[in-house]
Amino acid sequence: MTATNGTNGGKPAPVIKDTMKRPLPKRFYKDVAVNSAIDGHHITLDGRRARTPGKKPLAAPNLELANRIAEEWRAQQTEIDPGTMPLTTLICTTLDAVIGREADVAADLVQYAGTDLLCYRAETPAKLVARQAKSWDPVLHWASEKLGAKFNVTTGLMHVAQPPDAQQAVATILAARDAYKLAALHVLTTIKGSALLALAVDEQHLTVAEAWAAAHIDEDWQIEQWGSDAEAEARRAKRFRDAEAAAFVLESLNKAR
Repeated sequence: MTATNGTNGGKPAPVIKDTMKRPLPKRFYKDVAVNSAIDGHHITLDGRRARTPGKKPLAAPNLELANRIAEEWRAQQTEIDPGTMPLTTLICTTLDAVIGREADVAADLVQYAGTDLLCYRAETPAKLVARQAKSWDPVLHWASEKLGAKFNVTTGLMHVAQPPDAQQAVATILAARDAYKLAALHVLTTIKGSALLALAVDEQHLTVAEAWAAAHIDEDWQIEQWGSDAEAEARRAKRFRDAEAAAFVLESLNKAR
């Protein structure tokens, strides 16, 4: 999980590191299955339990998620490429780097809320300002009603302090999230630069596509003005796959409640 740029440059460094970054191994298995047990739904490769980079059993908290992870393993060809396995990567990161560190991850998300993308607006041009307001103001209104706290908005890049009760409200709502949800929220937050957009997806106020569009208003504006290139488009497609995976984890966990 890595941070991406937002409108404001003062984002905190993420506390979650991607545990899947290592040389690509060759595919060594033929069959992939899911073995459900009391301690989770385990991914098995040729009948043996798959493991995370941290040597923990690779298991998902619900069957729907486990089946989707198994599909990622079946889709691998001669090499096992984590870049094409966003759900596997996210669950491995959860098992290796989030469980036992939930408070740290939640605190990191609260920091993001303190410098949330939605609170930093362009000064010009007028069309961009209008797009931001049209997309972001309703989300801030939803957040103020959901959290019972108002977030301050500014123009430009100068830091604006958020009311302590606003960040405390974010901390309170995150306290009810388990490690899997916190990991998924962290992915969405760092991709989008907005903890509020991530929470809106978790609370089913926005779809992942709607949140993605809101988070990329500035980037889309720049593309409209100057165009894009294949490398940038590939990076963007990868980020969107990661966002979709995180949203799927949240959706599957919400179904299982």
